[in-house]
Amino acid sequence: MSALEAWLNSLTQDHTPDFQECLDYLADYFPLLLQFEDTEQDPIWHAEGNVAIHTDMVLKALYTELNNEACHIKGVHRQALILGALLHDIAKPRSTRRKEIAGIERVVAPRHEEMGASYLATRLIALPLAYSVISTVMGLVGFHNQLKLLVIKNQSYGDYLHLALNANLELLYWLEVADMKGRTCDDLALQLGMLEEFKMFAQDYELWGLQDHATLTLLSKIQVKKVPSQQTYLSNLAISQLAHGQISTIEEAIAKNYDACQSYSHLYVMCGISGSGKSTWIKKHLAGFEVISLDGIRQELNGHQACQKNRGQVLQLAKKRLKQALAKKRNVVWDATNIRKDFRSIVCDLGRNYGALVTLVAFQLSDKSLRRNNQDRRFSVDNQVISEQIGKLQWPCFNEAHRFLLIGNKGVELARRGTFDSMS
Repeated sequence: MSALEAWLNSLTQDHTPDFQECLDYLADYFPLLLQFEDTEQDPIWHAEGNVAIHTDMVLKALYTELNNEACHIKGVHRQALILGALLHDIAKPRSTRRKEIAGIERVVAPRHEEMGASYLATRLIALPLAYSVISTVMGLVGFHNQLKLLVIKNQSYGDYLHLALNANLELLYWLEVADMKGRTCDDLALQLGMLEEFKMFAQDYELWGLQDHATLTLLSKIQVKKVPSQQTYLSNLAISQLAHGQISTIEEAIAKNYDACQSYSHLYVMCGISGSGKSTWIKKHLAGFEVISLDGIRQELNGHQACQKNRGQVLQLAKKRLKQALAKKRNVVWDATNIRKDFRSIVCDLGRNYGALVTLVAFQLSDKSLRRNNQDRRFSVDNQVISEQIGKLQWPCFNEAHRFLLIGNKGVELARRGTFDSMS
């Protein structure tokens, strides 16, 4: 066992490392940690000082909670929570800027949560951690500011379910308690009060605790189809519609999707940096699917799949073929990097509009694996292209499609979210 693995395992026990110790072990994997000390914070919201000071205070506040009211959190949940506390502001060095608010110049870090999760996608996977821990940490980092917003905006059950599908609500709560107590601000009591309201609603909605608990409980109420494929469609559409506020109770999905579940097609949407193994995975698992490949269309129109000319024409032709396939209820796969959320949204929305069951297949590999795989490809890209794609990656959340597959190096399945009666 390496020193790093032993240290990470110590987080499942009773170890309480400060920020500097974490830096010693993890700075090589997360270089932005080294910029925390030079990253300013707003003097009103964070009077304690820079991000390094804040992170150290958050860790100490978390250990206090883990020794008291959160003492039941142990093992890999404890490990994930500590790593989430360490990394929750990992993108602040990139997102922090000054902005005038109500006539006063403030320090803000817009979108640092989602940027942080995307930054971690190719880095956490390189650590000797269970994938369940990696996924939990990314959920904590990517959604840690949503709790108070749900309370402030008086959001409904669907919004809480949306959050629960992407992160463990109990661990999010404890992270944010530590986040609040690990700072110096005048409205601490107000902030903690909103977290208590969030906890009350999450518990009342029966969304507290394990991430998959909510869907298992809900789906038990609508197991009404004798044909497995119809039940698969109903189960996935019901959760999606409930989380998006399109229905108010899970039972409404039975009537809403009665006709659609009788005959539907599958749309698989790939998401992965060049060298992830998308095309290889498609050949192995989606035989018989119509493949719409942007690389293939570029080859068709430009004579070479790497040629980026006629981008608009390439995309329009791909969308035309997708619509034709969906209209005829053919199973289809959209093979492209799809590292931007807006690109994925266009394709997934088309699938929903045509009544398809939409599955997002996200490939999560380390930087090292991506570059090694790229070198072995017949049509490799320049290393700089890999770096640019990693920098632009917007890691997907569960609710972008009806269901979600996570694939690692060499096509190994890491996790799945949603209901599957078979690979299709």
